[in-house]
Amino acid sequence: MKLLKPLLVLALLATTFCAQAQEAAIRKNLAERLPALGKIDEISKTAMPGLYEVRFNGSEIVYTDADGAFLLQGNLIDTKQRRNLTEERVEKLTAVNFDELPFKDSFTIVRGNGKRKLAVFEDPNCGYCKRFERDLQKVDNITIHMFLLPILGRDSPEKSKFVWCAKDKAKAWTDMMVRDVNAPVATCESAQPMLTRNMEFASKYKITGTPTLIFADGSRVPGAIGAPQVEKFLADVK
Repeated sequence: MKLLKPLLVLALLATTFCAQAQEAAIRKNLAERLPALGKIDEISKTAMPGLYEVRFNGSEIVYTDADGAFLLQGNLIDTKQRRNLTEERVEKLTAVNFDELPFKDSFTIVRGNGKRKLAVFEDPNCGYCKRFERDLQKVDNITIHMFLLPILGRDSPEKSKFVWCAKDKAKAWTDMMVRDVNAPVATCESAQPMLTRNMEFASKYKITGTPTLIFADGSRVPGAIGAPQVEKFLADVK
């Protein structure tokens, strides 16, 4: 029994050393053979024997063998459990903590007591966003944190800047999206930096379409939903 513990420690150290050596070999080989891949954030074993996950750019994932000789891009599916392991991993990596959203780069629309919270990423040229905004007028007692994300039209950045630089951002936005009244021409130094940061945030967390809704519990909804569905999500937040 006295020998058992030291042997277990040695075995653990040996396993750790082998894992570190394996990771170092993969990093070295991929860096030499595929320099365009860029900096690798993490290498880890997958549930499939002999297959390793290579993570880069925060949440980009590819797969390789133990020597970095081959590279696979696509979804890893667990056929027994019928689970998309790649999709689950990316969702975990891009999960958004509501309280850590960059609220300084948003403006708020408050209705009623404002107790319920919702963050929305929208483009002023997004037809689905306009439909969503019109339906959202039916939802009361809510604070909406609006993040401008100009990704659709050539003049989306300009329209977004007009809203951001308006004296009353909430009114300018509601007039534009609900009443089809363009925001008055306005300029301010803070507009472009805000848009740049929002675009970078969206890229990091894979917000690729508008509207994208994020609720206080971290639930994310890509796409327009009706007021009843918004109410359900708000009610489910603990």
